[in-house]
Amino acid sequence: MRRRLFLVGAAVATALASTLSTTTAQAGTRPVEPPGTALVLPAPSGHHPVGRTVVHLKDESRADPWVPSEQRELMVSLWYPAVRPSDTPAPYMTAEESRQYAAATGLNLPADLFAGVRTHSTVDAKPAKARGGLPLVVLSPGFGMPRATLTGLAEEFAARGYAVAGIGHNYEADGISFPDGRTTSCVACVNRDYPKVGAVRAEDISFVLDELTGARSAWKHGAPVDTGRVAVVGHSAGGFSTIPAMLRDPRVKAAVNMDGNFRFPNDTPLDRPFLMLGQPSHVPGGTDPTWDETWTELTGWKRWLSVDDIGHLSFTDLAPLAKQFGMPLQRLDGDRADAITRTYVTAFVDTHLRGRDPRLLDGPTAGFPEVRFHRPLGVPSP
Repeated sequence: MRRRLFLVGAAVATALASTLSTTTAQAGTRPVEPPGTALVLPAPSGHHPVGRTVVHLKDESRADPWVPSEQRELMVSLWYPAVRPSDTPAPYMTAEESRQYAAATGLNLPADLFAGVRTHSTVDAKPAKARGGLPLVVLSPGFGMPRATLTGLAEEFAARGYAVAGIGHNYEADGISFPDGRTTSCVACVNRDYPKVGAVRAEDISFVLDELTGARSAWKHGAPVDTGRVAVVGHSAGGFSTIPAMLRDPRVKAAVNMDGNFRFPNDTPLDRPFLMLGQPSHVPGGTDPTWDETWTELTGWKRWLSVDDIGHLSFTDLAPLAKQFGMPLQRLDGDRADAITRTYVTAFVDTHLRGRDPRLLDGPTAGFPEVRFHRPLGVPSP
């Protein structure tokens, strides 16, 4: 569980095998039996109904870095607070995304497993309005992982009154479906050039911000977005990509790295709020020196937290879903791991986009004994 895992197939297979070697050995090459009922994400705690729509974006000014013969295209899922639910539940993944993603695990999972996951959002529900626009959270998934794997966190933010944009970085995930029927695979996974991934994702994030906040927004019927309140939250490769995104784009006011090794040149001081949230190996003086190095370059408000008894994938929907499937990813209960992620990430974003001051980020608390603060005072906010 302490390996540096980025590619989803290797990550899922290694994590599950390390915690359930007996189960997988008994299964052998037989398909893993699906649970008796559909998998379901934990419900968000906010009071807003959650709407979701999907937009297809094409950057006509940029060639795709992984397939240069094509222009850069992205699929973006938008979650938002709604006036009321629509009649159509939002799917978790398309059938082909589910097939590719399940196959990438190498665990003989049912091809339709992830297509059947139940979410807590509905398609194209009427957006709720907010004076001055909605604060925006941009989500960037792990390398090789579909954007859907951060749906639970997205729904949590949307139910609390945020607009959320989950980016499907083309050719960097095992399964991204497009409106014309294509479903692309992870071309970039063949040659893992992580600094390039960080640079590409920084460009993707800026492009998405342009498309969602300009006068001709790609979100045709959405609520206005407050360009002065934008945060980026990423897992794994999406987490380390937050640094180049912030350095590139001053619209990003705060960012969270969930367990990503900082595989990007980190020699430029950054004076905006940053949260480093990791598994037990991501501690000062731990096996990944990039966290120590990056910490010294963060000159603004900052926190460094680790969570006991979890793994690399525990910050995604896989923590609660794998529990339901009978193949838990970590020692800590999957629902508890999910609750910790949602609680601390939303507290951080609330602090820096809404000016709230939750005591949760001041230091350790009895309510969350699994969460450890490292140099918790950091650098005080100005």
